[in-house]
Amino acid sequence: QVQLAESGGGLVQPGGSLRLSCATSGFTSDYYAIAWFRQAPGKAREGLSCISSDDDSTAYADSVKGRFTISRDHAKDTVYLQMNNLSPEDTAIYYCATAHWECAIVVVTPSVVTRWGQGTEVTVSS
Repeated sequence: QVQLAESGGGLVQPGGSLRLSCATSGFTSDYYAIAWFRQAPGKAREGLSCISSDDDSTAYADSVKGRFTISRDHAKDTVYLQMNNLSPEDTAIYYCATAHWECAIVVVTPSVVTRWGQGTEVTVSS
C-alpha cells in the first residue's frame, strides 16, 4: 500500500525559506508522479509542483515557478519541496500526493490523485 508522509512545516517569517519532505513507500508500478499541493483556509486545493518517477522531469504552477523547487532523493525514497522567498499568501496546509499521470496534468488536476498524505502546516507571518 502506497504511503506518503509529509514533514518540515512550521512558522517562518516573510522572505524566509522552508524545505518540506515527503517520505514515500509502497510503490509497485514503474511510473508514478509525486506532487505537492496546498490548501489555504477557504480556498480550493492548489497544485504546486510535480516530479515523475522515471526521469525526474518536473512541472510547476505559475504561482510558484522560480521560488519553489521540487527534487527527489531516490536512495531515501523522499521528495522535497524547497520553498524560498515565502510570503503570507503561502500560508496553507501542504500535501504530498501521487498519481499515475504525467506531471503537467497532475499539477492542474487534483482529481487524478490516488493517494494523499496527511499534510503539513506552513505559516508565514512576522
